[in-house]
Amino acid sequence: MEIRQLEYFLAVAEELHFGRAAERLHIVQSAVSQQVRRLERELGMPLFDRTTRAVGLTEAGRRLLPHAREVLAARERARAAVDELRTEHAATLRLGTSSGLGARLEAILDGFARLAPSAQLELVTAATDDRLRRVRSGELDATLLRGDRPVPGLELLPLWEDDVMVALPARHDLAVRDTIDLAELAGLPLRLSGRERNPALYDLMLRSCEEAGFTPVFGPEFTTAQDTLASIGYGKPSWTVFYAPHADQLPVPGVVFRRLRSPAPVMRAYLAVRPDPPRAELRALIEACHGAAA
Repeated sequence: MEIRQLEYFLAVAEELHFGRAAERLHIVQSAVSQQVRRLERELGMPLFDRTTRAVGLTEAGRRLLPHAREVLAARERARAAVDELRTEHAATLRLGTSSGLGARLEAILDGFARLAPSAQLELVTAATDDRLRRVRSGELDATLLRGDRPVPGLELLPLWEDDVMVALPARHDLAVRDTIDLAELAGLPLRLSGRERNPALYDLMLRSCEEAGFTPVFGPEFTTAQDTLASIGYGKPSWTVFYAPHADQLPVPGVVFRRLRSPAPVMRAYLAVRPDPPRAELRALIEACHGAAA
């Protein structure tokens, strides 16, 4: 028994006329008659009384009718459920993110919710190269990216520049300053993530220190913000850096955040997308990202 046979049976049962049923189904009458006969052979009983003047349901046809309607209604419900999932999937945007976005990310989420209230924004955290790979493959719709780097096959949309702020022990002599020259930190161990984890920040700070006239002495590697700041505040004196939007959300006892005097290192941020024409939800995300840069 096929869905198509039940569909043809239902049309004839409701029209009580093979010709009108064929018109309703937009097929030739012979095809309707053929499929109904096949269904009757499979069930072993006639479903219609056919005369030259009228078509009527047999007892078997009357019993089959509600079940045929139920099967076809179930088909429509199944189709609607999949369509709903497809719509939800299409209206869900997957954005790659990284740590340290602070208030920038909050502004993006707020702006996207306002610009695309019926869409969902799913955040995905992963290593930079992994996020870029997922954008290329279509697993992600876009990713936020820091630093200038080649991204073959993708388009980089400039967003903003974040100042880099210094975190150092509150007990250190430099902590009383509102701003600090980078060269004044030359003798203090610098805690950074390894270059393989954050090449953009690692390269920026190494280059900035060299431009300030010194090569940094590296201390223990940056692990998590909480653990690293606790070690800076209460352990052996050292320093690290945070992007300003993140630093503003990190009041930690024993640690102060200070801006660097000009020329201070800044980190450029981009949105990496595929070069295809963006759908409506992605256009809303791009606008929200530009709004967060303001």
